[in-house]
Amino acid sequence: MSLVFIMAAAVAAAPAPSAVTSYPAAFFAASSPTNALEMVQRLPGFTFDSGAAVRGFGGAAGNVLIDGVRPAAKDDTIDQVLFRIPATSVDRIEVIRGGAPGIDMQGKTILANVIRKTDGGTKLLVAGAIDHAWDGRIGGAARFEVSTRIGATSVEGALSAGRGFDDGSGSGPRTLTDGDGAVIARAFEISAGTGENYKATLATETPVAGGKLRLNASLSSNPYDYTQDDAFISPPGHEFERDHQGQGTAETGLRYEHPIGAKASVETYLLQQLGWSNFTADFTSDPVTAAITGNPTTEFFSLKKTSGESIGRVTYKYQAGPKLGFQAGGEGDFNWLQDHTLLTEDGAPTAVPAANVRVTETRGEAFATATWQARGSLIVEVGVRVEASRIGSTGDVVDQRGFVYPKPRVAVTWSPDDADQFRLRVEREVGQLNFDDFAASTASVSDGGVHAGNPNLDPQTDWVAEAAYDRRFWGSADATVTVRHYALQNVIDRVPILDPAGDYDAPGNIGAGTKDEVAFSLTLPTDRLGIKNGLLTGQATRRWSRVIDPLTGLPRPISALHALDGELHFAQGLARWKTTWGFDIFDQWRETRYLFDEIDTDKLKIFVGLFAEYKPKVDLSFRFELNDATGHGFEHSRDVYNGLRNVGDFAYTDRRDLHTGRELHFRVLKTFG
Repeated sequence: MSLVFIMAAAVAAAPAPSAVTSYPAAFFAASSPTNALEMVQRLPGFTFDSGAAVRGFGGAAGNVLIDGVRPAAKDDTIDQVLFRIPATSVDRIEVIRGGAPGIDMQGKTILANVIRKTDGGTKLLVAGAIDHAWDGRIGGAARFEVSTRIGATSVEGALSAGRGFDDGSGSGPRTLTDGDGAVIARAFEISAGTGENYKATLATETPVAGGKLRLNASLSSNPYDYTQDDAFISPPGHEFERDHQGQGTAETGLRYEHPIGAKASVETYLLQQLGWSNFTADFTSDPVTAAITGNPTTEFFSLKKTSGESIGRVTYKYQAGPKLGFQAGGEGDFNWLQDHTLLTEDGAPTAVPAANVRVTETRGEAFATATWQARGSLIVEVGVRVEASRIGSTGDVVDQRGFVYPKPRVAVTWSPDDADQFRLRVEREVGQLNFDDFAASTASVSDGGVHAGNPNLDPQTDWVAEAAYDRRFWGSADATVTVRHYALQNVIDRVPILDPAGDYDAPGNIGAGTKDEVAFSLTLPTDRLGIKNGLLTGQATRRWSRVIDPLTGLPRPISALHALDGELHFAQGLARWKTTWGFDIFDQWRETRYLFDEIDTDKLKIFVGLFAEYKPKVDLSFRFELNDATGHGFEHSRDVYNGLRNVGDFAYTDRRDLHTGRELHFRVLKTFG
């Protein structure tokens, strides 16, 4: 804690800027946003985080609050909630940097709090959209939302249905080469993926027994179909795969807030979620092609999965004074997953390790946090969480293990003036085990086949040290640089499972490692650059990592970690024409996976989108988008070995260079009331 007192001594006793910056609705008027999500994405110095898809409630938090609290839902993600809030319903958005007494930062160093207007009445939103894909397919979506307020009680409901296209599929050449670069085979691939989404949500909020109760429920279904057709030219041959996945989620949630005197309150969350998924992959090839690729002539894979999650969380909040706040509480979770896998190759059943597994987890977490405004410009947050869990598996693998992890955290924020802010954080983090890693799985059969499950995983842990500098300028411009260092233990990567029935790739712990990140974000109004009512936002993250490969014993990066991610967005409001236009650019990324018998590399090339939105009235809008304006490509490469890649001979490189095409999107949105 010496760092805290050194910083405190350096801060003058004069009043300092608040940790909370408020942006009224008028701040966003120039860019004419349609919903709260677009407003949040244009906040200076703020990078939106929709949260993590993990078990439990606390660890899944995003960095946006609605009216000071977090929605009592997981399937209904925060970006979906924000998308449904019309911009005309937002009174202001507050940005909390570094923390403030009385505000639950949920483990984040920066939060946005969307404050809605309290006007009554009934509002109805109707939206329809149509999409035209590069290959002639037609998709679209429809959305109906209604909200009403009767006295102090509010009710919200929404129905949506849509059909869209997988921009990671496309068409292009496929080439197999040997170790000397000589061509073994050439093919042309055509792949297409189509996903559908059907969802219903309902929520109500009302005063109960001196507190405020919110109930919500949702039901969703998300089927997905994919086909991959490879026509081999030299030598002649053919591969074809058809995948289908049906999946859905049902969820109910409750949040109850109750004050205890003038300084304290209790907040309770309850949530129940059920999920199901049925996946099949049907693959066929001819004998000549199978001899070249090493794939079977026929393969069928089936995975049936059901899951459930029950969560209870209680938080006690006490505001000791204007500069000191405490929070303490606990969370309990029970999770289960049942997997049943079937694999046949050339018509014969094939055994796969951990093909049929039932996994259960009982987990509890106790936590306490204190936030202290040590000086006018210095805020210190100190907290600790202690997590205890027991995970058991039955079926093909019978095992039971228990874990206990303390997770301390210290965060310090210093704002020497209105323009500058420094943030420091040191924390022990504990990752969650992915239940899907416990059972067998597959991607595309022709892209590497089936992967074994591994129920004997330990959670990945790390110590992270983070430093950030935030600079505000030009009134509403902002630039932030963040540096992070992770000291990793029990890194989860890829390991071989050597079984009498065959050797398989699987997730596994490979020991210690390191990861470093440098992130930069920029929010820049362009008026001073001669472009009136324009806003340029961007962010980029560079990553370095190091682990020891379990096969070669040599250092390498962590599997599937992007070395560089970047994006740039521009929007300009043209008040004279009641129009907003702009573009979105996503930089290319690359990820590499180190399997036991191959090294796979995926590269998604640069993506550019253009949009224009016309609003003849405040309650009516027409939006046109040209997605993938440059016709970006997706490159998938496999370096395949005969056996373990540390001792086996190199077999071939299988490279696919797929290109998608432009997609047109048109949307009409109308609100009533």
